Amino acid sequence: MSDPWAVKRQLADALNEHDLEALLDTFSPDAVLVSPFGVAEGHEQIGWMYEQIFKSFPDFQLIVWYEAVGCEAPLMVEWTATGTHLGPILLPDGGELEGTGRPVTFRGTCASFIEDGKIKTHREYFDQLELYTQLGLCLTQATEASG
Repeated sequence: MSDPWAVKRQLADALNEHDLEALLDTFSPDAVLVSPFGVAEGHEQIGWMYEQIFKSFPDFQLIVWYEAVGCEAPLMVEWTATGTHLGPILLPDGGELEGTGRPVTFRGTCASFIEDGKIKTHREYFDQLELYTQLGLCLTQATEASG
């Protein structure tokens, strides 16, 4: 049986190297990824989701600064992500924001459940408002529908 923390660290390394093949190797074929960007199931969808991040932020880096090594299920880490927004990013309303050239730094955490040496479920949590504000977006007040 492999070391679950080695799998988790391999994921972080693959993210920083933008190595989709190595990244997907950490996930089971039927894995589920849940993040503020949406839900991805299986290698094809998970690969697509991370590919979008790498296109949006070609210099994306993840700095893991805390590992809850006393916890084995799920494996929890806290991290800081950095990057420069140079490519389109999907927005919650389905639209896209073209590259702004703005640098971003945002904090988050993730929880991974590992079975048989592969990530079965991976959940990412970060503040979307923190990210979108750095990209120059702002909240707007909803208007009432006429009717």
